[in-house]
Amino acid sequence: MSAKAVREYHGKKLLAKFLRQEGGHDVEDRAALITNTTNYAELEQAEPWLVSDEVKLVVKPDQLIKRRGKAGLVGINLTFDEVKEWIAARMEKEIKVEHVTGQLDHFIVEPFVKHDQEDEYYVCIQSEREGEEILFCNEGGVDVGDVDAKAQKTTVRINETVSAQDLLDRNLFQGVPSERVVKVASFVETLLKVYRKLNFTYMEINPIVVVADRVTPLDLAAKIDETATFLNASDWGYLEFPAPFGRKEFPEEAHIRELDSKTGASLKLTILNQAGRVWTMVAGGGASVVYADTISDLGYGHELANYGEYSGAPSTEHTFEYAKTLIGLMTKTRDPRGKVLIIGGGIANFTDVAATFTGLIKALEMYQDDLKSNNVSIWVRRAGPNYQEGLKLMRETAMTTGLPIRIYGPETHITAVVPLALGLSKASEYPEFDDEEGHRLKRERRNKALGRTDSMIFREEQSKVPFAAQDPAPEDHAVENFSASTRCVVYGLQNRAVQGMLDFDFMCKREKPSVAAMIFPFSSNHYIKFYWGTNEILMPVYQEMKECFERHPDASVVVNFASMRSVYASVVEILEFSDQIKTIAIIAEGVPESQTRALNMKASEKGVGIIGPATVGGIKPGCFRIGNTGGMLDNIVHSKLYRPGSVAYVSKSGGMSNELNNIICQNSDGVYEGVAIGGDRYPGSRFIDHLLRYNDNPHTRILVLLGEVGGIDEYEICEAVKSGRISKPLIAWCIGTCASIFPFEVQFGHAGALARGNMETALAKNAALKAAGALVPGNFIEFGDKIKETYDKLVASGRLVKAPEPETPKIPMDYTWAKRLGLVRKPANFISSISDDRGDELQYAGTPISEVFEKDMGVGGVLSLLWFRRELPSYATKFIEMILMVSADHGPAVSGAHNTIVCARAGKDLVSSLVSGLLTIGPRFGGALDDAALMFTEASDAGVDAAKFVKDMRKSNRLIMGIGHRIKSLSNPDKRVEIIKNYALENFQDNTVLKFALAVEQITTKKKANLILNVDGCIAACFVDMMRSCGAFSTDEANELVKNGCLNGLFVLGRSIGFIGHVLDQKRLKQGLYRHPWDDISYLNGVDM
Repeated sequence: MSAKAVREYHGKKLLAKFLRQEGGHDVEDRAALITNTTNYAELEQAEPWLVSDEVKLVVKPDQLIKRRGKAGLVGINLTFDEVKEWIAARMEKEIKVEHVTGQLDHFIVEPFVKHDQEDEYYVCIQSEREGEEILFCNEGGVDVGDVDAKAQKTTVRINETVSAQDLLDRNLFQGVPSERVVKVASFVETLLKVYRKLNFTYMEINPIVVVADRVTPLDLAAKIDETATFLNASDWGYLEFPAPFGRKEFPEEAHIRELDSKTGASLKLTILNQAGRVWTMVAGGGASVVYADTISDLGYGHELANYGEYSGAPSTEHTFEYAKTLIGLMTKTRDPRGKVLIIGGGIANFTDVAATFTGLIKALEMYQDDLKSNNVSIWVRRAGPNYQEGLKLMRETAMTTGLPIRIYGPETHITAVVPLALGLSKASEYPEFDDEEGHRLKRERRNKALGRTDSMIFREEQSKVPFAAQDPAPEDHAVENFSASTRCVVYGLQNRAVQGMLDFDFMCKREKPSVAAMIFPFSSNHYIKFYWGTNEILMPVYQEMKECFERHPDASVVVNFASMRSVYASVVEILEFSDQIKTIAIIAEGVPESQTRALNMKASEKGVGIIGPATVGGIKPGCFRIGNTGGMLDNIVHSKLYRPGSVAYVSKSGGMSNELNNIICQNSDGVYEGVAIGGDRYPGSRFIDHLLRYNDNPHTRILVLLGEVGGIDEYEICEAVKSGRISKPLIAWCIGTCASIFPFEVQFGHAGALARGNMETALAKNAALKAAGALVPGNFIEFGDKIKETYDKLVASGRLVKAPEPETPKIPMDYTWAKRLGLVRKPANFISSISDDRGDELQYAGTPISEVFEKDMGVGGVLSLLWFRRELPSYATKFIEMILMVSADHGPAVSGAHNTIVCARAGKDLVSSLVSGLLTIGPRFGGALDDAALMFTEASDAGVDAAKFVKDMRKSNRLIMGIGHRIKSLSNPDKRVEIIKNYALENFQDNTVLKFALAVEQITTKKKANLILNVDGCIAACFVDMMRSCGAFSTDEANELVKNGCLNGLFVLGRSIGFIGHVLDQKRLKQGLYRHPWDDISYLNGVDM
């Protein structure tokens, strides 16, 4: 969705700033935007010109309303008080403008420019494929009339800059008085610069007025390329893209738009009629249009409640949010006739159907009672990766919830569920996905009608081809004709796509892999392993294009997976090797239109063909596959894409290209070649480029076009059919026929799918194609029937004869995918029960990371989840944090800190220095916690008296761990011990082990004052009491954790804080290499010893 309309207020603010900056034009920049939340007192203070006696004002709605003057929606020559009265009379009031009814809630207020009629002019700039077209008329205003007929026009090509004199030389300003014409020409010159700089796609100013040598835009309608945000965000500042007048945005729409901004997938929702009875949840941009079309074409457009899509492999959680939002809206209002929910989609290329259905099913289960009470019938049609599992899950949901769900797979036409859902077709004629007997009988009936068996298929016999088609020379067409020897380079580390291409190659029995190498500029040259059948091969990855292309001179295609931000630069660099590279496929979506058009021009000059942007690619069965085209291998087999058929197609939609593969396979001998040119407004190669290539190829018998609303490329095809340049049967259909039923402008799934005039509508294009001689069905449901009808005629005429179907090739399935499908199992090499990063959100012991922060668990809470798999009480997690705090450091003299400092001063890195200190932790330094805990606990549990415990330890000649300090004593207590001890006594429910340890201290200090309970012993005793009394552990579990070393782990974790501090301290102080002074060493020789 590229071109977005902006408010007049924001558009004029941009013009005022940049017309001055780019050309020194002093344009009025005073304007105010007033809404129902505007505080007039604050506004008057911020914009004092509003209340000036010297300034009269103009006010009008700023809501993308056309012809406001004729509708009486402009107040002129008013004071601000009159403006407020004018707005108050209309604010939040419903009005009807032409055939659209909506509510007024945004108004623009500007200074009134007094002028005469002859001061008004009309100017419009609009982007076209080759450049910008400028329209200028010496008349302007509400009565300008047919500007297409009256205006002077000129086109400024993409790489062309024009001066005011150039525009004058083109006679663009006929009728403008000589004293003004230079000023007007300069203004239009600068306007074009600003238009291009800010990535506008359309701008109409009607009128501009020229008064006293000053040019002022009075009324502005403009659209900006939203995909250029990463280029222009700082220039644009705050920009609002309002909904079309008559369609107030629902909160749910805003929610989905926010979700969409947070994911790499595509989530779109537009509410058309909240009270509508027919709701859709469709996967895929092209498919979403096809479903809306079919509902409209069957006469139910007025019942269609929504338009939208979910595509691009959304996560399970995002799909759940989307479905929950949609179903929640659907069940808000009741309809006595019941409602229909169509869950549809084409055959996905890479989206895991089961994963998305898991989220969808979660929403169905959540709303099952509401769905039943609203008498909602649910109709599902889906295919693609793992679709079998997804449909099975949906079947189980139908059984467990009792919801009326009918479920279909790829054997059923993509939109066949629409007439079924609307009661226009008999369900008995369409077996569901798991009705094997029903599908068998249907195949038998179909094959009988075709006069063939499952093992035979109609195939072209070239010796009997009656068409006088030429085998073209490669230079005749921009995009090369792919063959079984075509090789490519893949730009970007897209391992999954590359493996899919290699599997396709192996399935087609290619001698060499189609992928020669990969380019990844962000790492040095290396190799990546891939499978070639069951064998492993190494694929070279290059950092530099030049080296890659030099080492692989047989590569003539680049499949470019660069992101929208970097694709322009990468393609420009690829074009430097145009002597070798003849075709570039650009996969990225969201490439700014200005960059796309510039690339198209550069590629044309270099003689390089471009497929895309915003494309899945293309496929030539038996020869070559671009990226993920054709989807998973099971779909390649299902649509028989491993061998060529006789039908060649071109489409905009990548998802619908998969559907075309399926439709063509079911209604003919299959696909010869198919290309999805991409959904943007200016794809690198156009429909006509590929259709002419197909027409000139003697191996194709039927041509198929799937066009869409927006653009005029289809009219070139009409001319080619009329002139006979396209001589083969052409079955054509343009999706987007539903656009005519909407009272307001709707942007469909693709950036280019938006009509800018009647000529660009799908209805007009279909009519024109039919009039030209193309075979146009009545609707998309009949698309496959038209292909079959044409194919059967060719067969009947002898142009196609029967040929044996080759054996279906077998390809080993990747282990990961086979496991997901439940076909294999293998013991895991690792087991982990504390964290999980596989889902939508990182989890610690089953707790989502967002919940960790919502509950403010802190470091202690995280540690308890990851170490103990428990959520401990807050007093316990605070105690853990206290342990870390008191054990963080004990000065630079202790052995661990000393080692760390020496290592850091030797120039070692932070990790090495830290490790050197940690390696000193053991029985003599810091490692006494575990042993102290075990000693005190075992004695306490055994009921041993403290005095006997001390006596027994002395008899066995064992040190009591946790007792003794070098300098601290009862009279000079360790503050750390006091803090830990007092917190435990105040907060823990039981202090048995601590009390035993304190009793031991009373015995040992009688012998020597410094044999106190030290910090290690205190922590150990308290920690055992905490675990045993907090309710989260059994006694055995607590004992096991101590034995496993968790207490020493706390010391290691805490002391790491101090060790890192010492490293940073030494680095900050620039301390040099440490050498121990010799006078601090006792040197002994053999005699001394």
